[in-house]
Formats: sequence, C-alpha cells, structure tokens
Amino acid sequence: MLIAKLLTSISLSLGFTLLLPITLISSLITESVVGAGASYAQAPPAKNAVGRAMTVRSDIQEADAQTGIVTARGNVQINYPARSIQATAAQAQYFSRERRIILSGNVFVLQEGNTIRGETVTYLIDEGRFIALPQGGGQVESMYLVPDESASPKNATVEPFNPKPAFKSPLSAPSAPRNP
Repeated sequence: MLIAKLLTSISLSLGFTLLLPITLISSLITESVVGAGASYAQAPPAKNAVGRAMTVRSDIQEADAQTGIVTARGNVQINYPARSIQATAAQAQYFSRERRIILSGNVFVLQEGNTIRGETVTYLIDEGRFIALPQGGGQVESMYLVPDESASPKNATVEPFNPKPAFKSPLSAPSAPRNP
C-alpha cells in the first residue's frame, strides 16, 4: 500500500509514467492505483491477500496512476497460484478497474494441465475466462485434459468376489461311473 501511494504521488507530481525495471510487487497487482484521492477501484486487499497475489516478472514495467493500467514488457512471466495459472508473453497489461489482463506476443498459458497458445489472450479475472486470438491468418491452439469417464473405476461394473461360485446344472444326463 505504501508503494501504491508512492507511485500515485510520483506520477501525479512529475506528470509521467513511472518505469519499474524490477519485478512488479504483487501489491501493485492486487491494489488499484487510481488517483489523487487514493481511492480504490476494488476493495483494498485483506490481510490474507497473499493467497490471491499474482506475480509478474518482466524486463520493464510501467504503472499509470491515472488509468490504473500496469504494463509489463519483455520476457513477461505471470504466476497466479490462486487460480493455478502460469503464463508467458512478450507483453502483459493489467487493467485494474476492469479486472482483466491482456497478454500479447507469443502467448502461452498453463492452467491445471490445460494450455492455450495464441498471439493475444485476454483473461477476465472475475469470470475466470480466457479469450484467445490468433496472429493474422493463423489459429489458436488449445490442449485440454479430458477425463475418460469409461475408464473410471467408479463407473465400471465390478462383480463382487464369490469364493463359492454357483455351479450350473449339466446339459446332459450324468453318465454311469466307469470301472477299470
């Protein structure tokens, strides 16, 4: 929160966007930096916000206090453990007011074994939904882990073990015993 206030005051007093050449601190992602009154587009994070933190690593990061947009450029890596999301891209923009992330440039997203590859992928945080677009004339590639219900032991009918099987009656009459 201290960093958010510092960014707000620096951005407002100097009139330009602050460049952050180091890893964006997760509090910038969970808090919205929006204006001179230090009002929030969303509620300030709770004390247990660590579980909801999203980490963004990149070569350069910018935070615009006026628009509430955080932009990361160059070798972007995102880790969002609360939603089991990992992503890489050339650029990422976090729109704090709309609660969405736009990844662009050779995007790869991994969530619980499912993957999406595309030129641009938008993640709508509140809906938990991805929207992927291909590069001009190309396609988006997705891989989903689909459980095979027929192979599942809970759906298979298993005969219980019977140590005394029932014998079938013979088809023909019993023959007389042979004497040697």
